[in-house]
Amino acid sequence: MYDRNFRAEKHSSFFIFGPRGTGKTSWLKFQFPKAPYFDLLDSEVIFDLQGSSLNLEKRLAKNYHGPVVIDEVQKLPQILNEVHRLIESKKGLQFILTGSSARKFRRAGVNLLAGRALVKNFYPLTTSELGEDFSLPRALKYGLLPSVWDCDQSGGANDKPTSYLKSYVQTYVDLEVKLEGLSRNVVEFSRFLSAASFSQASPLNISTIAAECGIERRTVSNYFDITRDLLISYELPVFTKKAKREMIKHQKFYFFDVGVYQVLRPKGPLDSESEINGAAFETLILQELMATNNYLDLDYQISYWHTKQHQEVDFVLYGRRGLYAIETKLTHKFRASDLAGLELFASDYPTAKLFFVYGGDRHFHHQNIEVIPVEQFLKQLPTLI
Repeated sequence: MYDRNFRAEKHSSFFIFGPRGTGKTSWLKFQFPKAPYFDLLDSEVIFDLQGSSLNLEKRLAKNYHGPVVIDEVQKLPQILNEVHRLIESKKGLQFILTGSSARKFRRAGVNLLAGRALVKNFYPLTTSELGEDFSLPRALKYGLLPSVWDCDQSGGANDKPTSYLKSYVQTYVDLEVKLEGLSRNVVEFSRFLSAASFSQASPLNISTIAAECGIERRTVSNYFDITRDLLISYELPVFTKKAKREMIKHQKFYFFDVGVYQVLRPKGPLDSESEINGAAFETLILQELMATNNYLDLDYQISYWHTKQHQEVDFVLYGRRGLYAIETKLTHKFRASDLAGLELFASDYPTAKLFFVYGGDRHFHHQNIEVIPVEQFLKQLPTLI
């Protein structure tokens, strides 16, 4: 098990939200080995806790003080009422509650303990967590889910990481979508996932995707809501603060992990390998940005910049620590023409710190833009932003 950068609150109760398979349960069992542990994926546990709202308290030792772990709390959202009561009535209890879906909370009208528990996010592995094990080609092909890095990487017919990722996606469809009744048509939802992969790292146009997969627009919009609620996709807004140009309005879409995107993305003789790998490269950098931003409590708003004339910058970070613009390109050769979007952004926001992250090995400055190799950028990210 890799040492994770995620850090627990010392005394306060807190939620941990993150997709399945990111390592939440392993981290919990390592950090709180002696804490009472309630796994709501266990049918016996959930049956017992459903029987009476007082059963949770009854299963805690009398006069117990310390951490209490409830894993996959979205399976029984009403238990939060009892957790709330115990936080208020019994001092010294710290609840750690994990979830891999926000949909049931919204449907049940649950308010996440009315602010009495912090909300934190858990992500796939990061470059710093992998340390010397990190490999850029592996990360771009298989992503950063922990189980992928435990697999045999030999490839070929016995490509275990790809097999795991296909199983991972199918498990999500079967357990989260089918069993939870989020979609009546699992085959249609699977077709939607493949169609959505063509929009990876691109402005999202729901009407286009609906036409491509032959599904009503309203249904496709609902399917995107499902992926968002299951925490397996992100959508970045357009950066518009003090905009001097007319900007597009569409958000930019990403599946949350490079490996998940790679197994969902259809590949054939008519598909551009450079286009697929370019989206994977951009996704990898977003994963690192989001994990670093959250784990270090940097509080940046992460967005992108895209004008109506289609000049763009991949990522904009805006917060109390400053303004950063980051353009990414999976290329080994530096070309000044690749900086056009950053240069235009700098003319509108002259105080911004500018990065061009690429696949080459030279680190230098081109005028006011820092040109930096991707592995160096990823490893130094906490000090760069």
